[in-house]
Amino acid sequence: MELTILMPCLNEEETIELCILKANTYLSANGLEGEVLIADNGSTDRSIVIARELGARIISVKEKGYGNALRNGIEQAKGKFIIIGDSDNSYDFGDLTLFLTKLREGYHLVMGNRFKGGIERNAMPFLHRYLGNPVLSYLGRLFFGIAIRDFHCGLRGIEKETILTIGLSSTGMEFASEMVVKSYLHDLSITEVPTKLYPDGRSRPPHLNTWRDGWRHLRFLLLFSPHWLFLYPGLTCMLLGTLISTVLFFGPVVIGQVHFDIHTMLYTAMLIITGFQVVTFYFFSKLFAVRSGMNINMEWSIWLNKNFSLERGLFFGCLSLICGVGLTIYAIQVWDARSFGLLDPSQTFRLVIPAVTFIVIGVQVIFNSFFLSLLNLRIKQS
Repeated sequence: MELTILMPCLNEEETIELCILKANTYLSANGLEGEVLIADNGSTDRSIVIARELGARIISVKEKGYGNALRNGIEQAKGKFIIIGDSDNSYDFGDLTLFLTKLREGYHLVMGNRFKGGIERNAMPFLHRYLGNPVLSYLGRLFFGIAIRDFHCGLRGIEKETILTIGLSSTGMEFASEMVVKSYLHDLSITEVPTKLYPDGRSRPPHLNTWRDGWRHLRFLLLFSPHWLFLYPGLTCMLLGTLISTVLFFGPVVIGQVHFDIHTMLYTAMLIITGFQVVTFYFFSKLFAVRSGMNINMEWSIWLNKNFSLERGLFFGCLSLICGVGLTIYAIQVWDARSFGLLDPSQTFRLVIPAVTFIVIGVQVIFNSFFLSLLNLRIKQS
């Protein structure tokens, strides 16, 4: 069988008949050997009765969630190619030729692009059209370099056997982003075609929750992009904190009527320490991704093995500790010169704050090096 038209369903009695009729018409008009598959996610209305009367094949998916319904549908589809579309009559199942053509050309994932194909009046909420979809799609392109303009289009085509190998696991609406990101990470061929979005044919509100599901998409993108979640924010904190701390080490800074002194220096020290720990999370997450199969690119792991060793980590950790202890000894000498009496905090804290920062960083480097080596060793053995 060449084609399965897969529709997730949850109480869609108002629109599912039109969707199935259009899909059946497309299959027969083009002489295709195919099926219409309904992945029912617990409907309590007449959706399943209607679908069965129209000859669609129905599977029951007990686990709630858009991702669960589609993943089970993909696994049980009989077609070599699968075209996925929502059963709310917002997409035209009578015109799927562009998707099938690209699949036959060898593409593994063919995305619909509603912004190219056209969005009819009242078909997409204002926030989704001008904020949610553009921003999340832009972040997907920024984080991963994927040349897709519409990450969340509900109409898309896939080559079944290949898609099953990329480990799709999301249960909710973020499944749409996961399919694109994991296809890219596994070097699958991806393209997009224009598709038109029509107004939802249901009288009830859609299942999509703007803020909750938007957050789930963003969370997924961040978790799969440790550069943007950990590395870049951490480095920014460290560089900013180091720059300001260095300037304040030599004395207070006055800009207009605003005085920056040891209180600011204390916060910049916090930036350095926090930033360093966030950067180490980047290395931990990258190794975890390799170990868990989330990242199949082994070049990074090879680079780490070549440039990092426990001994190097211990060396730099001890070096930081020595700097911190050295500054502490100097601060004690300054105190001793005052017969261990009262000190001017604006002077002594310029020594104490960097000293504490170096000591904390040194301790972090030493113990994080042990943990990184342990994690790396487990990866090598597995």
